[in-house]
Amino acid sequence: MALSAAATLTRRYPINSLSSSSFSRPFLNTRFIRDRPHGRKQRPATMAYALSTDEKITAPYGSWKSPITADFVSGAEKRLGATAVDDHGRLFWLESRPLESGRSVLVKASEKPGDEPIDITPKEFSVRTVAQEYGGGAFRIVGDTVIFSNYKDQRLYKQSIQSGDSSPLPLTPDYGVPSVCYADGVFDSHFNRYVTVMEDRREDHLNATTTIAWLNINEHNIQEPRVLVSGNDFYAFPRLDPKGERMAWIEWGHPNMPWDKSELWVGYFSENGDICKRVCVAGGDPAIVESPTEPKWSSDGELFFITDRGSGFWNIYRWVESDNKVLPVYSMNAEFSRPLWVFGISSYQLLQSREQKNLIACTYRKNGRSSFGVLDDVHSTLSLLDIPFTDINNITSGLHGLYIEGASAVHPLSIAKVTLDDTKSKVIDFDIIWSSSPDSSKYKSHYSLPELIEFPTEVPGQNAFAYFYPPTNPCYQASQKEKPPLLLRSHGGPTAETRGVLNLAYQYWTSRGWAVVDVNYGGSTGYGREYRERLLGRWGIVDVNDCCSCAKFLVNEGKVDGERLCIAGGSAGGYTTLAALAFRETFKAGASLYGIGDLKSLVAETHKFESRYIYNLVGNEEDFFQRSPINFVDKFSCPILLLQGLEDKVVPPDQARKIYAALKEKGLPVALVEFEGEQHGFRKAETIKFALEQQMVFFARLVGHFEVADDITPIKIENFD
Repeated sequence: MALSAAATLTRRYPINSLSSSSFSRPFLNTRFIRDRPHGRKQRPATMAYALSTDEKITAPYGSWKSPITADFVSGAEKRLGATAVDDHGRLFWLESRPLESGRSVLVKASEKPGDEPIDITPKEFSVRTVAQEYGGGAFRIVGDTVIFSNYKDQRLYKQSIQSGDSSPLPLTPDYGVPSVCYADGVFDSHFNRYVTVMEDRREDHLNATTTIAWLNINEHNIQEPRVLVSGNDFYAFPRLDPKGERMAWIEWGHPNMPWDKSELWVGYFSENGDICKRVCVAGGDPAIVESPTEPKWSSDGELFFITDRGSGFWNIYRWVESDNKVLPVYSMNAEFSRPLWVFGISSYQLLQSREQKNLIACTYRKNGRSSFGVLDDVHSTLSLLDIPFTDINNITSGLHGLYIEGASAVHPLSIAKVTLDDTKSKVIDFDIIWSSSPDSSKYKSHYSLPELIEFPTEVPGQNAFAYFYPPTNPCYQASQKEKPPLLLRSHGGPTAETRGVLNLAYQYWTSRGWAVVDVNYGGSTGYGREYRERLLGRWGIVDVNDCCSCAKFLVNEGKVDGERLCIAGGSAGGYTTLAALAFRETFKAGASLYGIGDLKSLVAETHKFESRYIYNLVGNEEDFFQRSPINFVDKFSCPILLLQGLEDKVVPPDQARKIYAALKEKGLPVALVEFEGEQHGFRKAETIKFALEQQMVFFARLVGHFEVADDITPIKIENFD
């Protein structure tokens, strides 16, 4: 990563955290980071490794040397976009590569053992849609062709998957700028067309028009998509029945988010392919609060879906078309789906059995853990199946098994082929096909295993949850008199969930002697609607209180040092971080990654999908003011590091700049780094590495009382250096 002209990068020095006066040396004095070469030679460690695990070196927490370097973390972990299986049973997946600046590539699994997977996407393309900004559902395989969204221009293309050197052909017009996005498409074989969600930003980029549209993919001419369903603010999951006579879809409108209240519709096609009749299956009754999602048709034309009516937990239901009624397939206080932040979620699959009954392979979340099983629709029974994953995302059907996206405390995000016996009641083979970090197992001895903790909140009788990662390194130990520093992570969303799986970034901290805790504060998903709605009208209060309560709980339990509590988070988690630092005195320092400082500005500048979200979470404009950290700079009392992408459309860069300027003027230690080419969430390896290292050094210098073992040149901290 090349630095801007204002920056200096000379020699590298050890970091001493005890005082600013010891830093009479060059810093990375910059706010704008461009491309810079990834990777560098490390200086000799300040401490050598012990010769064996029985001969541990005693050293301060935070100063331990670890083989889990920032280079390894940033370059090792690929991101998984989706999986798919073609008509021949071949597996495909979409992976995002940090070492290629986050480019998303469609990959075909090797057909012979030992062969390498084959890249389908040419190097000048990247398979990614920015529909609703968060994307998902960026491709669909149709026969021997893939239809995909290209990131640069957001146009739809078609490409043969038979050979890796075939050139993609555009299907949709070039509007000069990427102003029309597509997602979640499906092939309509009855009318020989491609049906997709379309988001049109040409008239207003902050208030796009979303529809379900179609285009003929066999035509060689570029064509304007034609609208099939319109009238509401948002659409997802267009799904056609096997005969091509009906289409199900999900829709919702402002001010709701899809997990607040949505509707499931079924439309009937006329002879020319238009929707001539439509029926609301779920979500239309004002007396029932529900958010249906994930509609799927069985091979005999029966419609299944997931909703949270009644219990407040997302369970699987089926539609009785003759009476327009819905019936539960299986009821359980567990979440069989997750929030629709991205398109293309697939939490269950309909299976065929010898008895011709509907069997449903599914995953659900309960008590902080995913389970995998098969539902018998006829007998309403659930058979749990044992697999190594404790966290499962999506399930894809193959010709001879299932492909499951999952992870565990020791398995990075992976794709596994799961083969069931003839009765679909037992796993007979579990084979990992793809791993986001195939080399991660060599550091297994350094991994800190997450402990699910339940802690009391400020509301009497009400608890919240978190995953605690204790410091772990086979070569080091600390003095018995010392407690470790704590990094508390506040997840984004805020309607989301952190999960206790292998996160190499967390292992970077714990293997150096930090404790890490990842909090599922009130408002998080995975625990039902009641838990999720704790945050309604109270964002910036409940999440902040729960994070502070968690940190205090760990101090009282004797697990961490109460004088070295740090907090960090991205996006909504960045807001929680800033709010905790402004309105509470629990933490000694914090890092906000593309976090929100000004709620009112966010409402005015953010994209359509979340433009009303904040009203549900906060309230009126007076609440916006009272809970915006930018308005209470006088209440900040500790150092803050700000990391921001310059192409962020969700939280514009001006938010970080305002916080930086205000804290600098107040005289608090503060640093701001802005990254060119980065959006909402960092994708480039060099950015991920730089952000990780600078957080470590920032906290070490300001609150750590230890010297980091790695060779990292610090950025300049205003009002400190």
